[in-house]
Amino acid sequence: MADKNPHKPDSVLSLRLAVQYQDGGIVSRTILKRDAGNITLFAFDAGQELSEHTTPHDALLYVFEGEAQVYVESNQHKLESGDLIQLPANVPHAVKAIQRFKMMLVMLHE
Repeated sequence: MADKNPHKPDSVLSLRLAVQYQDGGIVSRTILKRDAGNITLFAFDAGQELSEHTTPHDALLYVFEGEAQVYVESNQHKLESGDLIQLPANVPHAVKAIQRFKMMLVMLHE
């Protein structure tokens, strides 16, 4: 059976070093996966985006490096390092890198 937790418990993980940028792309790394939800790190190159979509679960998006534009329904938000936003379940949202940025997405399953 595969380990559902790729990050070793009781060890320190540097968010900034855990996921690296790729020119012209988006890189993701799941660091925790459970039935109750998962935590994934992303690194976006400048101009890269996740187009508008919905998910059946609430999520928290935390920017820990750089700047991003986050769209939730018709609202537009500029997020910078240290900012957090809730993405409600079943509500259209999108993410675009203003500059290279890294984020942590916490998906909360019911």
